[in-house]
Amino acid sequence: MSRLANNSCFEKSVCKKVIEPENLQETIKRLREEKTTIATLNGSFDLLHAGHLEIIFQASLQADILIVALNTDVSIQRYKDVKRPIIPLKERILLIAALEMVNYVTYFNEIDPRQVLLKIRPDVHVNGSEYGQNCIERETVVMQKGRIHIVEKIPGLSTSYIINKIKKICD
Repeated sequence: MSRLANNSCFEKSVCKKVIEPENLQETIKRLREEKTTIATLNGSFDLLHAGHLEIIFQASLQADILIVALNTDVSIQRYKDVKRPIIPLKERILLIAALEMVNYVTYFNEIDPRQVLLKIRPDVHVNGSEYGQNCIERETVVMQKGRIHIVEKIPGLSTSYIINKIKKICD
C-alpha cells in the first residue's frame, strides 16, 4: 500500500482495499479462517467502461468477497501492445478499489493470472464470455475445487472500441 498512497484522503481510504502481492497469502489465510467465499476477476481494466462495471458487478454476486487482480503495466505491454496501458497501474488500482462492489484489489506481473490464482484459491473465478469455460484459468481454478462463472459480454463495449472511436475523432 505504501507504494500507492499519497497524502490524499481518497487514496488513503481506497488503499485499504489494496493487497500488495507479497501480502496476498496472509490476507487469503485470514479470509479463509473467517469462512468467507472468494470470487476473483482479473484483467487490465484500462479505460474503465460500463462493460467492465457489469462484469465486476456480476463477479461481486458470486461470493462473499471479490478480489480483482490487475495486470501490471509491463504485463499489459507484453500481451497487448507496447503503447498500452493508457491508464497506469496506480490509477487503475484506485479506480477499481473505489468501487463499492470490490472488496480487494491486487496485481500481478505475469501475462496470465494462473500464479496469482494459485495463491488466492478462489471458490469462483469470473470471466467474460469471449474467453468461455475453457479459459486459461480453468485448470488452475478447478484443480483447487473452484468453479468458473461466465458473464456475457455487452456488445460494442470494449477498451479497443473506445480507443478506435477516439482515433476516428482525432483524424
